[in-house]
Amino acid sequence: MCGIAGLFARQAQAPIDGDTLCRMRDAMVHRGPDGAGLWRADGVGLAHRRLSIIDVDGSPQPMHSRDDRAVIVFNGEIYNYRALRRQLGQLGHRFATEGDTEVLLAAWREWGTGCLDRLNGMFAFAIYDRERRSLFLARDRFGVKPLFTATLPDGTFAFASELKGLMAHPALDRKVDPLAIEDYFAWGYVPDHRSIFSSVEKLPAGHYRIIEHGTAPRPSVCWYDISFADRHRMHEADEVDALRERLRGAVSSRMVSDVPIGAFLSGGVDSSTVVAMMAEIAERPVTTCSIGFDVPDLDETAHARLIAERFATDHHERIVDPAMFDRIDTLAPMFDEPFADASALPTAEVCALARQHVTVALSGDGADEAFAGYRRHIFHAGEERARDILPLGMRRAMFGSLAALYPKADWAPRPLRAKATLQALAMSGEEAYASALSIMPRAMRARIFSPQMRRELGGYRAEQPLVDLMRDAPARNGLDRAQYADLKFWLPGDILTKVDRTSMAVSLEAREPLLDHRLVEFAARLPQARRVRRGQGKFAIKRAMTGHLPDDILYRAKQGFVLPLSQWFRNELSEVARTAVRSERLLDSGWFDPDSLSALAEDHIAGRRDHARELWQLLMLDRSLGHLTPNS
Repeated sequence: MCGIAGLFARQAQAPIDGDTLCRMRDAMVHRGPDGAGLWRADGVGLAHRRLSIIDVDGSPQPMHSRDDRAVIVFNGEIYNYRALRRQLGQLGHRFATEGDTEVLLAAWREWGTGCLDRLNGMFAFAIYDRERRSLFLARDRFGVKPLFTATLPDGTFAFASELKGLMAHPALDRKVDPLAIEDYFAWGYVPDHRSIFSSVEKLPAGHYRIIEHGTAPRPSVCWYDISFADRHRMHEADEVDALRERLRGAVSSRMVSDVPIGAFLSGGVDSSTVVAMMAEIAERPVTTCSIGFDVPDLDETAHARLIAERFATDHHERIVDPAMFDRIDTLAPMFDEPFADASALPTAEVCALARQHVTVALSGDGADEAFAGYRRHIFHAGEERARDILPLGMRRAMFGSLAALYPKADWAPRPLRAKATLQALAMSGEEAYASALSIMPRAMRARIFSPQMRRELGGYRAEQPLVDLMRDAPARNGLDRAQYADLKFWLPGDILTKVDRTSMAVSLEAREPLLDHRLVEFAARLPQARRVRRGQGKFAIKRAMTGHLPDDILYRAKQGFVLPLSQWFRNELSEVARTAVRSERLLDSGWFDPDSLSALAEDHIAGRRDHARELWQLLMLDRSLGHLTPNS
């Protein structure tokens, strides 16, 4: 695992400033503390930070092809590199190292952009073609590894694994994009179709891009898309066997490492499945790490211990309490862009714990998106049945009126909080799912934003790109479209960003076996009833793991990996909430209505409303602005 950076001048003969490129590279030293590399030629420079995982003593980067035509910098792992190496060897390629970087470079030399379809891995890389004088950049299928790009004022194209790499270039325009602020308050993160800075872009997951001297950068090209348009025609028993085979293969391929390897273990279905498979394969006890909370309703350490005992793992755990709250000041520099998924704090803690024992950790991320494991999937599937029966006009009249009359009851038991369901049934499936996925509703965003901010937005609303994505999805039904949106929008923007930044901050490589593309493609072809059945999500995985995991792990209610923010902001951290909404950075930005921000805090502290997530958003935005705009 590594950090990469590069500069590609508009003019082929332009010199590249090596000191600037080194600053870009070394701003990401946490991604690669084991080594650094730099290569420059007229018009181009590539830089690399290395975390040694495979071929520890070899595979230095930037790496040149054997014929010296190409130079690569690569962040990630190619899990099938040994099979590719054998295939390329039969085609006449020879190798001087034992790692995957040289195999990737040879694959590009042999198949060009077509090499991407042959790769099973997580990656972001750049290859400079010395013959064509062009730069080829690519990102893995689901966006496990990030890649930020920018065209600087003089036409130079710049890229880096993290935004802080680009920020190390003095010419980068740091103007904040107001549309990114709207996106952030809708989703809790800045999605991949946008960046916090107007001048910066992210290469989308499953895309590549080719840059040439003397021309404006071309748009990115989609090389991979997941489809829900087809269905399996298998007996359930055969399906169970096929799924277990793919699960085992996905985990096995990600256990290849020349350094110590372990797993995150929450005690939920996904991480327990990964640990169970690792225990089958490993020759020694698996190292597992868990994080718990000082609030019993949110703490899963007992379930994690149950799995650890069942599979005789070398288990380690740590408890998060309000005293750890001061560590949020370390989160903003990890993410650069504002990021308000509150589970980032415990994720950072479990990564730090794991790094004390291993260099690589397997996670259970991706299964909820691929196999319909979120509660919102179950609700959406049920709502879609009602939408199939009643036309939109009738639903708007009927359920819209009921929703207007029904009180908002954050304090009530979940079954009595019907207002959101009634509102959802009055919408199209796409609009309803976007609403369910968002953190801060559109009406609340309009209330906290200033008139000036509303003018700058010009009618843009953050939900529309997600709605459009769902409507254009290669899918058969509403659940398909919801999962497609999760895999394309939510997963790279939130889940994978969270794990990449928190793991890399402590120089830990995190691997996601449940995002093996063969496994995800298998899941996308499952009939809906194999994904959601009898009020249970991830039905296929639970059935496949029956007998291998305890029933009280497989069928207990899903718990989110979240902080008890509601309680903390009403008690120990009430003054933190008040301070956040009075922040000079936030108020001086001109984006907000001060009275509305104060009302958010006071309503939450008094127990009239639950605004914990919104308060966390404001707090994290304030911290991020301090990092992004040092003079603010």
